[in-house]
Amino acid sequence: MRILHLSWEYPPVVYGGLGRHVHHLAEAQAAAGHDVVVVTQHEPDASFDEWSNGVRVLRVPMDPPHVPQSDLLAWVMAFDHAVSRAVARLSAGWRPQVVHGHDWLVAHAAATAKDLFDAPLVATVHATEAGRHQGWLPGPVNKAIHTVEWWLTYEARRVITCSSHMQWEVTRLFDLPASKVDVVPNGIDLARWAVSRDAVDAARTRFAGSGPLIVFTGRLEWEKGAHTLVSAVPQLLSDRPGLRLVVVGQGSQREALQTLVEDLGITDAVAFTGWLPDHELPALAAAADLAVVPSIYEPFGMVALESVAVGTPLVVADTGGLRELVEHKVAGLHFVAGEVDGLVRAVRALLDDEVLGRRLVREGRAVLAEKYAWSQVARRTEAVYAQALADDRVLRDRGVRQSQAPAVVVTDGNLLADDDNRPSAAAL
Repeated sequence: MRILHLSWEYPPVVYGGLGRHVHHLAEAQAAAGHDVVVVTQHEPDASFDEWSNGVRVLRVPMDPPHVPQSDLLAWVMAFDHAVSRAVARLSAGWRPQVVHGHDWLVAHAAATAKDLFDAPLVATVHATEAGRHQGWLPGPVNKAIHTVEWWLTYEARRVITCSSHMQWEVTRLFDLPASKVDVVPNGIDLARWAVSRDAVDAARTRFAGSGPLIVFTGRLEWEKGAHTLVSAVPQLLSDRPGLRLVVVGQGSQREALQTLVEDLGITDAVAFTGWLPDHELPALAAAADLAVVPSIYEPFGMVALESVAVGTPLVVADTGGLRELVEHKVAGLHFVAGEVDGLVRAVRALLDDEVLGRRLVREGRAVLAEKYAWSQVARRTEAVYAQALADDRVLRDRGVRQSQAPAVVVTDGNLLADDDNRPSAAAL
C-alpha cells in the first residue's frame, strides 16, 4: 500500500509523543513492505529529501513571510501552505492510496492532499484542545483550534485515537458516531530501551543522591502535571532526605516550575535537564527507583511504556489513557490527578515495598510484549486504512460524495462536563 503521512513533528523535530509515534509507525509500515512517504517541517542541518529506514522523508521549509511559532494560528497556516505545495510536487511522480494526517496542525494540508489524490483521509487525533483544558476553551485561539479539529474529523473517512478514553472524548466533542473512530494504541521499541549496566551506573552516579531517584519525563506544560510532582517533594524529603527528582523535558512552564522549586526550598533535590539525547534517556529511566507520570490530561502516556520497558516501577495519575495503559496494582499504582497527598502515598508505597515494584514491572513488561509492539500497531493501522478504502468504494458506488461538516457551534461552557458516558476503568 502507498501511504502518505503528514505530521508537524518527525525526527529530528520532536516535541512530544506525536513525533515519536509517526516515526516508529512509518518505519514499521515500511518494514512490512508498504511504500511510505512522510511530509513534515524542516529543521536546520536536516536533509530536505532523504530515505531513512525505508521511509522517504520530505522536510519543507516555511514559506514567507516569516511567522514566529508563538503566533500559532498564523504559523500553522504558513506551515500547511508549505506542506500542500510539497504534496503537489510529489503528485507528479507518486500517488498515495491513503493520506494519514496527524492532529489539527496538518488539517488543511491533509484535506488538500485528499482532494488532490482522490484518496481517503485517515486522521489521528492525538489530543484535543478542549481536553487539554479539562473541557474548557478559555480563549479565541483555543476556540479556533477546536473548530479545525472538528472540521478535520469530518474531512476524514476514518478517525484514529490512541485509547478508549480518547475515542469517547472525540465522539463527544465533535458529534461523531463511535463507529467512525478506531482505537489503535501507541507502541514501544523494546530494543531501543535496552541499556547496559555501565550506562545505568553512570546515570545513577550523575543524578542520584543518597536516597531514591525519581524521574519525570515529558513536555513541561500544565496538562502534564509536573507541578503536582514538584509540590510533593517536600513531603517525600521529610523521611527520605537524600531523595532526588530529575525533570526531563522542555516547555512553556519550565520557568514557573523552577520558581516553584525555589519557593519550596528544594533546589538541591530537583534537577532540570531539558531534553536528553536518545542515548542518555533510557539509561536515566533505568537508573530511577520510580518514574512518575502525573498528567492532568493524558490521551495515552507513551513515557509510561518506556519506563516499564527499562524495568522502572510506575506511579501514574488515574486519568485518560493512563487509566487503560497502566492497570492499578498490575502495571503500576494510581493516584487522583492533581492530588499531591495521593501522589505521596503511592510513591511511598512503592519505595517501601521492593517486591511489589518488581512484580509490577514484570507484569507490565508482559503486557508490553503482547499489545504494544510497533509491528502490531502497524497492522492495526493498516486495518483502519483497509476499512477507509472499503468505505470509500461503497460511497463511490452509491454516487455519494463526502458530506460537508456541519457548522461548529462553540459555546462558553464545559464541553466535557457531562461524564455519564465516560468509560470507566472497569469497562476498559
